[in-house]
Amino acid sequence: MSEAYIVDAVRTAGGRRGGRLANWHPVDLAAQVLNAIVDRTGVDPAAVDDVLMGCVSQGGEQTGNVGRNAVLASKLPESVPGVSLDRQCGSSQQAVHFAAQAVMSGTQDIIIAAGVESMTRVPMFSTSVMYKKGGLGAGQSPEINRKYDNFQFSQFAGAEMMVEKYGLNKDELDQFALLSHQRAMAAVEAGAFRDEIIPVHLRDADGNPTDEMHAQDEGIRFDASIEGIRGVKLLQEGGVISAANASQICDGASAVMVVNEAGLKKLGVEPLARIHTMTVLGSDPVIMLEGPIPATELALKRAGMTMSDIDLYEVNEAFASVPLAWLKVLHADPERLNVHGGAIALGHPLGATGAKLMATLLNALKQQGKRYGLQTMCEGGGTANVTIVERL
Repeated sequence: MSEAYIVDAVRTAGGRRGGRLANWHPVDLAAQVLNAIVDRTGVDPAAVDDVLMGCVSQGGEQTGNVGRNAVLASKLPESVPGVSLDRQCGSSQQAVHFAAQAVMSGTQDIIIAAGVESMTRVPMFSTSVMYKKGGLGAGQSPEINRKYDNFQFSQFAGAEMMVEKYGLNKDELDQFALLSHQRAMAAVEAGAFRDEIIPVHLRDADGNPTDEMHAQDEGIRFDASIEGIRGVKLLQEGGVISAANASQICDGASAVMVVNEAGLKKLGVEPLARIHTMTVLGSDPVIMLEGPIPATELALKRAGMTMSDIDLYEVNEAFASVPLAWLKVLHADPERLNVHGGAIALGHPLGATGAKLMATLLNALKQQGKRYGLQTMCEGGGTANVTIVERL
């Protein structure tokens, strides 16, 4: 069986809700990362076998197969197909996995795994809420309700459950949130994101490009303080989760090019990394967010590795309680975790986050001269993907 290699990974800088990317149609924003990765790799656009696009809120401007629409809006020819994937927050990480499996099988040689989410233009939960309000029902079926005692699955409730189950407290969450901003600030000042971010023109209210470029993550609070974070209103009375210690709503797009040996020959380039191990695992949908813990344990077992073998980790900061619990159970080194900050500072553009984190992880490994990286994230419905990569 062939190996799966990553030859490039790019992302846009994150845009805050209603911010600098708000006037971009998500299809056109996704086309920007497709164009960028084609240009940077020098691939013949017609040689791309498929585009796999992660997207969570597939309604409105993100409906009608956003992956195929992004291809049509890009410089890729019409002969290149595209498909849209929804594994909730892990959608574009799953796109990387599916791409790797395809090239390893030899049925395809060059695939772009990508993701997009405009949380400004297609708000989180809008697809389910609008259908429910229209009398068209909801995804949580009567059989699920019977099985789980009518519990309404909620990531916010799950985040609070994580705090209680793993013995965390609000001060730990808030301190972690501050560290996310501090690490992101340091990364910006050091130019650490320069190789992964592709600048895009701001667009005016009519969608026309302006001369101003967006090249820096908009969510980083350069004036962040522990006092300010502690003072943010809690999401529920008596809880410890606030908007300050949870991921930021964000607009963005990302892309990773995955190839096999035949693809490397077609491109004539050296790979950045080899995909070493891929795992996806389901877990309790009630607490929902603890999936990265058993999924990481399974991935390490399959890889024949221990946490000490992994040089850097990216664990998505959906809520601070997730990476903190992950660190605690796995006895992982906090100095190796999200070294350039995470979603609390940089934002979490849902369907784009998986490929976005891969771009950040690969660049951090390169900059630090490290070998092995691990990426994981919690996902709606109690699922988690884990990817272990080896930098080459």
